[in-house]
Amino acid sequence: MKWKSQFDSLTSRHYEIKHDPLVGFYLYVFEDGKCIRDYLQDTLELAIECAWEDFGVPKEAWEKVEIES
Repeated sequence: MKWKSQFDSLTSRHYEIKHDPLVGFYLYVFEDGKCIRDYLQDTLELAIECAWEDFGVPKEAWEKVEIES
């Protein structure tokens, strides 16, 4: 499963959280289409909290999306 957020339309930055059942939840930070940072968290809630604390991404800005095949 994957979650996306692009809460600031003034920048080319967006955020994704992807679930890897073997290790946890990865928070990815993209700028101009390139991944500039990634963080591994144990739970979805911790990944969302990390995005809030480190980048100011509002907790309600996340949208659940399907993974492309």
